[in-house]
Amino acid sequence: MANSNGLRGATAPLAVRMRPRTLDEIAGQKQILKSGSPLRALADATSGSNVSVILWGPPGTGKTSIAHALAASSGRKFVELSAVTAGVKDVRAVMEQAQAHRDLYASGTLLFLDEIHRFTKAQQDALLPGVENGWVTLVAATTENPSFSVISPLLSRSLLLRLNLLTDEELGLLLDNALEAPHGLNSQFTLTGDARAAIIGFASGDARRALTSLEAAAHTADFEGGSTISGEHVETAVDRALLRYDRQGDEHYDVISAFIKSIRGSDADAAIHYLARMIESGEDPRFIARRLIISASEDIGLASPQALEIAVAAADAVALIGMPEGRIPLAEATIFLAMAPKSNAAYSAINSAIEDIRSGKIGQIPIHLRDGSYPGASRLGHGKGYKYAHNEPHAVAKQQYLPDELVGTEYYTPTANGHEADFAERLAKLRAIIRGQSL
Repeated sequence: MANSNGLRGATAPLAVRMRPRTLDEIAGQKQILKSGSPLRALADATSGSNVSVILWGPPGTGKTSIAHALAASSGRKFVELSAVTAGVKDVRAVMEQAQAHRDLYASGTLLFLDEIHRFTKAQQDALLPGVENGWVTLVAATTENPSFSVISPLLSRSLLLRLNLLTDEELGLLLDNALEAPHGLNSQFTLTGDARAAIIGFASGDARRALTSLEAAAHTADFEGGSTISGEHVETAVDRALLRYDRQGDEHYDVISAFIKSIRGSDADAAIHYLARMIESGEDPRFIARRLIISASEDIGLASPQALEIAVAAADAVALIGMPEGRIPLAEATIFLAMAPKSNAAYSAINSAIEDIRSGKIGQIPIHLRDGSYPGASRLGHGKGYKYAHNEPHAVAKQQYLPDELVGTEYYTPTANGHEADFAERLAKLRAIIRGQSL
């Protein structure tokens, strides 16, 4: 059985016991922890560095651990606030204490603010005097893009550092260390290969999740009287991998971006993968359906006109039958769109036309195209000389439709993909007739 240094007598979760005490013990994040980096300077009490930093990254990548390690290594007083519970009053109190204790702590106060993206503008404004005057060294953590959630004055006074999900190799080293460390599981357990792989898979790059899964699996093995953690123990202890997906956060936009780009890139397998991630994470299926309609219009267009019909049908089906059955028409539409020939010619055409309008290339509507139905219109010459297309051969008349300033402009350029390949030849003939050119 595990002793007090291993499992049963532990007074804190394994993830807490294994929290790094120095920057050298941080798992992963080599890109921001290399020698000579700003974080290394902050950890050095003799460097005089007092730069504030914003640590941006997914959960379990070491943001809190880095803050603790910086304070411990530099001798700074460590104060922690959570944006979930702290208000402006709490921030101001920290600033006042930091000013009063400057003589007691030679390196000052390190204020760790977790989930800064949850702070309102007023709460973030309260941080500015302390950061600007050096009363505190702010280390803020966020899982969301600071460009959208942190005020510009605070961003400009802080160094933004991006943390990455841990690699499988880094998670493996973390597990090995937790198994052997005296303050971890103290070599009381061994981990089979399939158990190790399962934990790494469940963790999805999250160190905290990996350690929590390891501890839960160790409890399961210990309950059965064994010291070898198997894949079955892991599966028993951990129901399934929880996808890292915040419908209001960065991952929301990253996954939908990957979904649309996979469809555009004609990779049906990748598109289905990202669709499954959104469905399993509780994304609104109506949002997914709307994005499919946009994709059908923007990226497929007239190369496969049926794509828009199928995307709209999928949206209607989801609205009628709901979930979980709605996943099926969504999957059908996703696969069809991914496999369909692609063209953004219609998308480019409307964008080019709008660009001309906005730049002033408008011109007067040709007089023969103007409305001649209202009283007095005939005196203005409206409609005079208009050729009714149905009276012409092939129902196409030689006639000017664009304003004088735009005659000869071609917005739509069909591709050679799918149905649009047939449009190119027809469009050339239509333009020739309309412009009075020889075929």
